Amino acid sequence: MEESESKKNVVEPDKKSGLPNYVLRYTLQGHKKAISSVKFSPDGKWLASASADKAIIFFFKQKTAYEMTLEGHTAGISDISWSSDSRYLCSASDDKTIKIWDVGASGEQLKTLRGHTGYVFCVNFNPQSNLIVSGSFDESVRIWDVKTGKCLKTLPAHSEPVSAVHFNRDGTLIVSASYDGLCRIWDTATGQCLKTLIDDDNPPVSFVKFSPNGKFILAGTLDNTLRLWNYSSGKCLKTYSGHRNDKYCVFATFSVTNGKWIVAGSEDHAIYIWNLQTKEIVQKLEGHTDVVLTVACHPTLNIIASGAIEGDKTVKIWQHQEPS
Repeated sequence: MEESESKKNVVEPDKKSGLPNYVLRYTLQGHKKAISSVKFSPDGKWLASASADKAIIFFFKQKTAYEMTLEGHTAGISDISWSSDSRYLCSASDDKTIKIWDVGASGEQLKTLRGHTGYVFCVNFNPQSNLIVSGSFDESVRIWDVKTGKCLKTLPAHSEPVSAVHFNRDGTLIVSASYDGLCRIWDTATGQCLKTLIDDDNPPVSFVKFSPNGKFILAGTLDNTLRLWNYSSGKCLKTYSGHRNDKYCVFATFSVTNGKWIVAGSEDHAIYIWNLQTKEIVQKLEGHTDVVLTVACHPTLNIIASGAIEGDKTVKIWQHQEPS
């Protein structure tokens, strides 16, 4: 999409509109390679960022100085996830392992989960934080017991690498996505596949997550499109486009602290914000100098974090400002 054309679709904020008006507050440096995942802790105090440089860096309360670096993986990290109490962090790595870290105890490495036979690409704690789900290039989804570090279930989930895994709000369901073009819903307790969502064109699915209320699924596909599905009916309700995503597994998320928005990274180096209901692009954040792979929204404040790949290597913090 041409620059001028994409700008036409962006709604201009004004005082009364209640539109997002995010501005760049901080640029955080420290990683030596591409940023793969940024995640705010559920209590909002920490921002963790993971990178292809094998490290996890913690930034405290959105300050520009970083407080702690976790090292231990022998290859790049693709994803991280916080436990609900903001004490533990798990990380998924190209070294085929998942590590659990105790952030409360100055980053002690608690466990290494082994079993995947390919790169571990995505990971998430369940809301109770007693289970971890992971997805891998070995095409499987695994469910792990946090306390013992043992693999409880291996689901032969997909026929291509698994790009994303996520629990719903009560932890009873898991959604997985893959380059095979499928999103699948799994019963956490039994490991049974309850539903398969498929789009007519079957593009590779690069990202998926449940909505905060657990009723919908947001899926990104490598045809420059995000789709909101009602998974119980299997219907696609809304389609979001205008960004560029046909190569990388770019994160997207829901922003619910100030209106209801969809936020996603993009391969044109920008972050896009859509109105969830109208599907309009309401803001485009520019400042990164390479593909924005990962975005996260603060749990209570109107703050977005973003991370970009090799040509940039920074994490940026954006904050909503009421138009004056």
